[in-house]
Formats: sequence, structure tokens, C-alpha cells
Amino acid sequence: MRFDGILFFPVTPFDAAGRIDTDLLAQHVATGVAHAAGGVFPACGTGEYHALSASEAATVVRTTVSAVGGAVPVIAGAGGPLGHAIEVGRAAAEAGADALLVLPPYLVGGTQAGLVSYVETIAAAAELPVIVYHRANGQFTPASVRQLADNPRVVGFKDGAGDVGAAQLIVREVARSGRDDFAFFNGLLTAELTQAAYRGIGIPLYSSAAFAMIPEVAGAYYRAYVDGDEARRLEILDGFYAPLVALRDETPGFGVSLIKAGLRLQGLPVGSVRAPLVDPTAAQERRLGDILEAGRALL
Repeated sequence: MRFDGILFFPVTPFDAAGRIDTDLLAQHVATGVAHAAGGVFPACGTGEYHALSASEAATVVRTTVSAVGGAVPVIAGAGGPLGHAIEVGRAAAEAGADALLVLPPYLVGGTQAGLVSYVETIAAAAELPVIVYHRANGQFTPASVRQLADNPRVVGFKDGAGDVGAAQLIVREVARSGRDDFAFFNGLLTAELTQAAYRGIGIPLYSSAAFAMIPEVAGAYYRAYVDGDEARRLEILDGFYAPLVALRDETPGFGVSLIKAGLRLQGLPVGSVRAPLVDPTAAQERRLGDILEAGRALL
């Protein structure tokens, strides 16, 4: 599976009654595709996978697949309790998703053999290619990723742990497997801040929550990154991403909450986040508005 462009993680819009607004979701996804997203990842972290029922996740994926129309790959989230992950994965396959992003299991920690089995069980049940999300209680050793790379259904690795040394060893171990179709992603929060380092160890792709909120700025950063225009890349990093990260770090969960708030500020009524996440305060929303304006001023 090949990706060319920013990896787009759309939000899940909710209406006033707390139901998924499929029309708004389709509009949101189509906007991201029009701004040259390299792949769309519905019902994942930014899409509040943690707060969706299996049927809601299926609705999100089905709506996204329709809105994308085959333009780029659609990779759906699946994880948490194994039974739930299997149900969600199978529904994503039925909806036409191209692959799954396997999030960590729910609550419990397992051995490396258990984590490998968790990933392979979901892949086998859904009959879809899977990308492993390495974070929290689902962190894999280089040997485990090499074992997973021997399974042709495992097609990628997304790092959300932030240990660059460990990620480098994983990249090298997969290289020794002979796989040339294995994709690596930087999946840290606001990955633009760390992507220059990740590119240096052989991880050229990254996910961008900011792209879901303000794709024109995220796209400008991506073009500078791809073109090697360091002056332009750092201008956008300093003028937009650094203050955004400072605000994000004030409250747990703001990696998602600020994206929805930013969309609301720009006229897209995507609703609030679901518990346990919280929305920004009025003062924080005003600061976010200023950051968005500063980003647009850089274009």
C-alpha cells in the first residue's frame, strides 16, 4: 500500500443530539481529499474511536469510503477490546475500507507474543491489511515487528511512542526482512514538530491532525518539507505549530479537542468532543482563533 501526501485523520462530527452527522462528515472528508491528502484514516484517534460504538464506527467508515470515492486509501481504526476490534474491523471491510490501523488493546498489558497475536487475530478476522500503531500499552520490540513483517497482511508501522532510537531499530529490522512494501509513519501528536528527525531515520510519512482543521496551512508545511525548503518549513513551524502545541499541552486530550474547536471557529459545526475529553474554554478558543489567523497569514 502506497501513500503520497499527508495522512488525514478526520474528526467525527456530532449533531445537537449527539448523533453522527454523516452529511457533515462527508463534506469534511471531501475537503481533505481536495487538499491532496495521501490517505484518510476515519474513526481513529482524531475521530474519537475511543468513544464510538461498533455501529457508529461502521457508519463513519462507510460514509468516508463513499466520500473518498477511491481517490486515496481509506484505513479505518480498530482496537481496544479484542471482540470489539474484530467487530469493527469486519464492518470496516464490509464498508469498503482498504486497511485497518490497529490501536492498542484495552487496559491490559500483554507479552510481546500476546501483542503479536492481538494484531494477527484482528487482521485474520477482518481479512484486511493492517498497520500497527505502536504506543501506550501496545509497544512492540524490533523482533516483534520483524515477526509481524513476515505476515504479508501486516503492511505498516505507526510510531506514537516517540523513542527515536527504538523506531530506528525497528526500521532496520524490517529492512532485513526484505519487505519493500512496508510503510512507516510518524504518529506523534502534532507530528510536524518531530518529522524532520523521523525522516532522518527512514520514516518519511506522518499523520497530521492539524490538516483536519486547517488543511491549507498543513499543506504548505508539507510542501516545504517535501521540497527541502527549510526556511519556509521553519517559518510555519515557528509561526503556527509551536504556539498550537503550547496550547495543546495545557489540557489532556486537546490533541483532538482543539481540532474540533478550530473547525467550529471556521464555521463547520462538528459538535463537541465526547467524554472523557473536554472542550477548550472560551479563553482557549480565542487563543486558538489567533493561532489559526497567524497560520493563514503565513500563506
